[in-house]
Amino acid sequence: MKNIIVTGGAGFIGSNFVHYVVNNHPHIQVTVLDKLTYAGNEQNLAGLPKERVKLVVGDIANAELVDQLVQDVDAVVHYAAESHNDNSLNDPFPFLQTNIVGTYNLLESCRKYDVRYHHVSTDEVYGDLALREDLPGKGEGPGEKFTAETPYNPSSPYSATKAGSDLLVKAWTRSFNLKATISNCSNNYGPYQHIEKFIPRQITNILSGIRPKLYGEGKNVRDWIHTDDHSSAVWAILTKGRIGETYLIGADGEENNKDVLELILELMDQPKEAYDHVNDRAGHDLRYAIDSSKLRQELGWTPQFTNFREGLKETISWYTDNENWWMADKKAVETNYAKKGQ
Repeated sequence: MKNIIVTGGAGFIGSNFVHYVVNNHPHIQVTVLDKLTYAGNEQNLAGLPKERVKLVVGDIANAELVDQLVQDVDAVVHYAAESHNDNSLNDPFPFLQTNIVGTYNLLESCRKYDVRYHHVSTDEVYGDLALREDLPGKGEGPGEKFTAETPYNPSSPYSATKAGSDLLVKAWTRSFNLKATISNCSNNYGPYQHIEKFIPRQITNILSGIRPKLYGEGKNVRDWIHTDDHSSAVWAILTKGRIGETYLIGADGEENNKDVLELILELMDQPKEAYDHVNDRAGHDLRYAIDSSKLRQELGWTPQFTNFREGLKETISWYTDNENWWMADKKAVETNYAKKGQ
């Protein structure tokens, strides 16, 4: 493998993967295919060697462009997606166009040119789990974490379109022998994440002198993973994963939103109660939790960033040191949330 395409490679998780590949695998040439919507940022690729990383600004829904690029590479790693739940509730159409039609175009071109394909998905396709306090004994019994065998049960237009794209990959693998794998990952955090997302929104609120916001009571639980661990897991699956298999990526990082927000406040030297409760998200999933034992046992992957407090502290430092990266978007993001009472 010498040449790969990373779709969505100027976005949060995709750009971190590009940095990971450049820093750890010097023989790989990367073509980034990114539409550069509000969630994509060319600055996310700043400092990377131009002789190894080429940015193509374009839409995966453009079948002709996708076909032109795929024929010259050894593998496609597909990160590109419309991914914000709130936006999908306001206007589902872009999610169908990118997550379904765009994925279809990539699958067809990879099938045509016999190119290795890895599909990056989300744990949100599985719906949600009961909160731990609702479980008998509050323990971890069978069925209390997502596995590759968990039935799909998406809750929003976003997660429904990601579930649909997963199923397309499964069908193309079975029907056309596409050389494909899928990964479903838990919530990521780290540098370059758009400030509409929960963690960077709260950090940049505090830096901007705005009180942080918490959906409802903040009991909803997410299984946090540092984006660098996500990157190393995707590389392991791309290079060592069994064709046709789905691997779940997680780092045992369950935290509820209230605790995360209060930890951010503590780390930023603010009173732990210095935030406002706002309207909860419609259909807000209760809890996500990942069983990544298959990935760990089969491919020997282990997460390196397992201290959430330290990882969060480093993330706060990144947003503090890179105000010029996010400040121009801050007013618009908060205005949009205010319209929804959030």
